[in-house]
Amino acid sequence: MKAITQVEFGSADVLEFSDVPRPEPAPGEVLIRVAAASPNPWDWHFMRGLPYISRLAGAGLRTPKNLVLGSDVSGEVQAVGAGTTRFRPGDEVCGFVGAGAFAEYVTAPAGFLALKPANVTHEQAATIPLAGMTALQGLRDVGEVRAGQRVLIIGASGGVGSFAVQIAKSFGAVVTGVCSTRNVELVRSIGADHVIDYTREDLTTLDQAYDVVFQLAGTTSPGAFRRILTPSGRLVLSSGDSTDRFLGPLKRMVGASVMSAFIGQTLRPLTTKRSSGDLDLLRELVEGGSLTPIIERTYALSASAEAIRYLETGRVRGKLAISVRPDEGTATAR
Repeated sequence: MKAITQVEFGSADVLEFSDVPRPEPAPGEVLIRVAAASPNPWDWHFMRGLPYISRLAGAGLRTPKNLVLGSDVSGEVQAVGAGTTRFRPGDEVCGFVGAGAFAEYVTAPAGFLALKPANVTHEQAATIPLAGMTALQGLRDVGEVRAGQRVLIIGASGGVGSFAVQIAKSFGAVVTGVCSTRNVELVRSIGADHVIDYTREDLTTLDQAYDVVFQLAGTTSPGAFRRILTPSGRLVLSSGDSTDRFLGPLKRMVGASVMSAFIGQTLRPLTTKRSSGDLDLLRELVEGGSLTPIIERTYALSASAEAIRYLETGRVRGKLAISVRPDEGTATAR
């Protein structure tokens, strides 16, 4: 089968469009014929092996642990391993598999997957798992967002941010999205009640106080955001932006957790957890019309390196998709 592979850490130049053996499902796994995938910052961190702590987290110490890149997938179950009863051949599924999705076939534990939303394409479905679960868990579990609360989403036009705006609105929150000038209308179009252009306003000096601040972009310190939180407000930290090649944003997040123990506000980093239940909830939101994936561009599998290069610019509006269908080429979706 065709796949995007890497045998060393580095830029997208290390990625190759290769022939590799088709995997077979182990007990508890399913074999998926991939229809579409979607790149995340997770992928380029593991591709580069940076920050270096990511190598201890599973990227591999000296060389990549996984030959095939790709974390988010949507496709059709082709076969199931022994003891697998949740899915059967022919089911359309999507999920966050961690690695191997940039290929014609991938295997994954059944617990990593959920049924694909029926009312979207495979390309749209592939953008949902990691970004959607990050947005949902950040708002619901760490932010504890409730109806009527004021929520500020920093990085509202990106992959997680575009989901977070819509999910926060589905919770009944009053949502303010933060983005650059070029993305103001996009963020407004997905439901934000207010939009702030960060190139024109300093977020840390706003007059408004927010119940929840969800930081998905930038390197502003947690202490600076305390000024725009209510006395019992919650800061959710999920920005991986950092110039530290060794620890990345970890130092900032650990400092926030320590500070939080001594103040009335809650400053907490978010660690996204795989959850088939959360994927089911996201499917319900999509099928119910409360959540719509935003795709800026769709790439052919052979152009995955180009997709990663664009993702690394930090300028993607919504998400990127990778089509693994043979008749799909590179195109602009939105």
